[in-house]
Amino acid sequence: MQLVDLLSETLDEDSQDVWENERTPTPARRFGVRLHSLGLLIRETVAILELLGVDRSHGAVWNWVHTLSEAQSDPPTATPSRVAVDEKQIEVGGEKKWLYAAVDIESKLLLEVDALSHPGTDPAAAFLHRLTEKHDVADSVFLVDAGGYLTALSRHDLSGRLDYRMRNHIEKWFQTVTMRIDRLHAFWRDSQSRAKQWLRRFRYHYNHERPNQALDGTTPAEVIQN
Repeated sequence: MQLVDLLSETLDEDSQDVWENERTPTPARRFGVRLHSLGLLIRETVAILELLGVDRSHGAVWNWVHTLSEAQSDPPTATPSRVAVDEKQIEVGGEKKWLYAAVDIESKLLLEVDALSHPGTDPAAAFLHRLTEKHDVADSVFLVDAGGYLTALSRHDLSGRLDYRMRNHIEKWFQTVTMRIDRLHAFWRDSQSRAKQWLRRFRYHYNHERPNQALDGTTPAEVIQN
């Protein structure tokens, strides 16, 4: 997406009460947050805003990201027929973490994402539990690539099968998000809370703001809500 298109989209968005009492105009803040969601470092975001005449500190821009991530809602409730789940090792401030994610195969909606301390059946089961609290997955088929997930699924009476062919979308999603994490993890400075805030913001961006080529340019949230 070209920067001019991104700026145009941002200017078209409605303001939210979350931005009250901020001295920087709401469109500028939204534009900065979306630049960061696309993978720009805070310092790179600050540099672009300066070109537009918005002179704010690194800390101010990070506070925008934090404020908006805390205010944004979870994904719309989905009733997926097939869900791909997986985990991938990432680095947060020099410490190894495991990124867990679940994606609706049809709508491409990112149902849930989290950064946990270690892999295994227990963390997978905990991740699946949070998923069941937010979405109706009782009749969903979970596509996994490791037998340990089948054990975690059975704890919640969920159906799953080993499937390598239909999991392409979640593999592409991990490629997208880990490229951003590779650029951003140093900024988190050993703070898992900052990582979770960024992941929450990225989930919203992915579901609500980022046009998906596989969905003819619409967003996953639009598919679910329509």
